[in-house]
Parts: sequence; C-alpha cells; structure tokens
Amino acid sequence: MSAPKISVIGAGLAGSEAAYQAAERGVSVDLYEMKPTRYSPAHHSPGFAELVCSNSLRSNQLSNAVGLLKEELSRMGSLIMEAAYATEVPAGSALAVNRELFSAYITDKIRSHPKITVHEEEITQIPSDGVTVIATGPLTSEALSGAISELTGGSELHFFDAAAPIVDFSTVDTEKAFFASRYGKGDPTDYLNCPMNEEEYDAFYRALVSAETAPLKAFDRELQTDLSVFEGCMPVEVMAGRGYDTLRFGPMKPVGLPVPGTGKDAFATVQLRRENREGTMYNIVGFQTHLTFGEQKRVFRMIPGLENAEFFRYGVMHRNTYLNSPGFLSPIYSVVSRPDLFFAGQMTGVEGYVESASSGFVAGLNAARIALGKEPFVFPAETEIGALAHYVSRGGISKNFQPMNANFGIIAPFDRKVKGGKKVRNESYSERSLALIDSFLPEIRSK
Repeated sequence: MSAPKISVIGAGLAGSEAAYQAAERGVSVDLYEMKPTRYSPAHHSPGFAELVCSNSLRSNQLSNAVGLLKEELSRMGSLIMEAAYATEVPAGSALAVNRELFSAYITDKIRSHPKITVHEEEITQIPSDGVTVIATGPLTSEALSGAISELTGGSELHFFDAAAPIVDFSTVDTEKAFFASRYGKGDPTDYLNCPMNEEEYDAFYRALVSAETAPLKAFDRELQTDLSVFEGCMPVEVMAGRGYDTLRFGPMKPVGLPVPGTGKDAFATVQLRRENREGTMYNIVGFQTHLTFGEQKRVFRMIPGLENAEFFRYGVMHRNTYLNSPGFLSPIYSVVSRPDLFFAGQMTGVEGYVESASSGFVAGLNAARIALGKEPFVFPAETEIGALAHYVSRGGISKNFQPMNANFGIIAPFDRKVKGGKKVRNESYSERSLALIDSFLPEIRSK
C-alpha cells in the first residue's frame, strides 16, 4: 500500500497552512507554486504567504470575532499564527507583522519540512484523482480559472465582488428604523427601514458624493472603464453622482413604505434586508460601494437609525475570483460531488488573511484525514472557524452569495439572552468556543 499523499496548489496563506497541517499529520505533500516562474498582478516576492495589502491581521481582542479566530487557530497549531507572533510589530490591540520576515518564516518552515516537496510550476488543470487542495487565491490564473469554471458548469464561479455593508442588528436604533416590507408583501421582519426627511437626505447626499473612495489596485482598474460591470451593480456613490434624485428613484425609493405614526411615505428610505435566519445581520440594500471603510462608517452612520451602527463587514467592489460555494462546497471546504477535492482561501468566499488561513487549516486537516482513511472533522458552528465554514457551505438566506469575514453574526447564537451588553455577549461566545476547541485538541492534533 502506497504512503498517504496529497497535492496542494498555491502557497499563499491558505495553501501554506493546508500543506503544513497535512504534513504535520504524517501525510506527504506535493506543494505547487507558480512563483517565481510567474507572478500574478498582485505579487512581487518569491516567498510564500506574501501579504499583498495591509500588514495587519486585525484585532487580538476576544470580544472581536477575528481575535477569537486567531486564538482558535493558535491553540490548534496554526503555522500562520505561529509566524505572525514570531514576526509581530507594535500595533496596539491589533496583530501586525513585518511582512518580509513573516513570509520568510513561513517559506523556511515549508521548504524545510521533511514531508513537503515544493514544485515551482504553474498548474493549469485540476488533477483528475488524488486528494487535492486548490488554494490559488482571488487572482487565480486564467487557465486554472477556466478549468474550475468547467468543473462548476460555468455558473458557480464569480469574477467580481460587489457587496453592500452588513450591519449588526443589535446596534440599530429601532425607535427610528421600522420593520416593513414594501406594500406589505412578505414577512415584515425581512426588512428594516430607515426613513429620511428632506433635510436628512440632503445632508446624506452631499456627504456621499464628496466621500473618499478607496484607491484601485492595478488589477482592479478595469472597473473604471467596464461600464457593463457598473451598470449591473453600480456603486451607490456613482449612482448618487448621476443626479440628486437618482437614489430616491432607486435603492432609496420610499414608495410603499409608510412611516408608522404618520401613514405617509418619507422623502427617502434606506432599506436593510435580513442576511441570516437568526436576524442578527442585515445588509443595506443597493449600497455596494467603493468608499474607504472609514468613509462608509462616517457617511452611512448619517442614516437615521444607524447612528451607532456596527458593521460586520463593509461594502466592497473589486476583482475577486470566488466560488458560489453554498451547495458546492461542504463545511470542510471539499467539493460535495468530489470529496477528495478541496478549495481553500479567498476563492471559497472567505474574506481576510486570518479567514483564509482558517479555511486552509480546515482543508489541510481534512485532506490529511481522508488520505489517512479517517473520517472528516467538521467544526461546529459554535466556534468561529466552524461558523465561517458553515456560512461558506450554506450561505445566508438570500440567493446572492457574497464573501464573508469573521464576525459574531454568523456564529451559532445562545439559546438564552446574555445580559451585560455586546462586549459581554461576544466574550461569552469566545469562552464557549475556546472550551470546545480545547476539547477537540486530542483528536485533531493526533497523527
């Protein structure tokens, strides 16, 4: 009988984590990375796990979901987290790294591992057999993207990410916002409505059209000239720039949404649509945007009812190859119709460095388990690593799947009300999750 072996394609954060986790469990890994033979538009260094944007891995606090996810990964032996803490630079309550040392640390760990063989070559086709993890990132090469598109039937692969902000329902002022569906159709709790009078709309409009947009990276600049993309999912600030009343006849149309107490339509109304079954998350309808995160927070908090809103994720518009994962991927990031084929990283619909590493951890762990003839390990939705995997495999209640980062809105809620406010509730989520993670360690760390 041949020794257990897997292939990992891509040596970014997710691919490096997946390869390392499989190798640590005694499985031989062939790791394929096209650098330095070829570089994507975003990459410049030959090292693995290159950080192409910020050097921050965000909050370290256990009252923050990404802080919890980092602690979960650290306790389970994540290579990415080990490297991050070994190359940490001062950043207050956040975890930031020296990106060159971070990449060098991971590259050395991978290249020196006795169970990992690195192949510097581009893979353009999906292997037809054998346990495989594809972790080629949001800028996957055209050839491999074509092969993935063929695997999914062409309808499951997206090349553009346009998402509206998602708000924490518990931070919405329901004295100002009200539940109602347009013309009273459907379940009224599916929509929250924030009415504006003319003065409020005028101030909001002027702030929106003058707000700062995020700088476009080289691989996103086609969005400036691709009108077909913009017409299909136009940024709210671009729509506003077409005229003062454009939003009032578009996503902020007040018709059919009479304000309680007056029975009359407002001057303009912002709608928020329920994002998950539990009703903890609502997205701002029609507000896909290219504003900076800071400007989104400032301008969108001008909306009545959202003055103190907390955002589970901000709106984004950028080039991003990702799968329509619900129903296609399982909660271990394997293809439902082919359990020996895994995807990991941003291609699965996770957003962020730590989230990508977490998907690589789950995929690498389970690729190894399958290669060793063991049952897969599914993390429960009471953990943040499990909640993210379950979200990717199921999605929200809308049919339009959008990538997601770590947040407490996707974690399984308590069956009781936690007193003490949001911070206490979030810390309670973390306490519950870490107790579960500790209970799993003997099983998931064993070879």
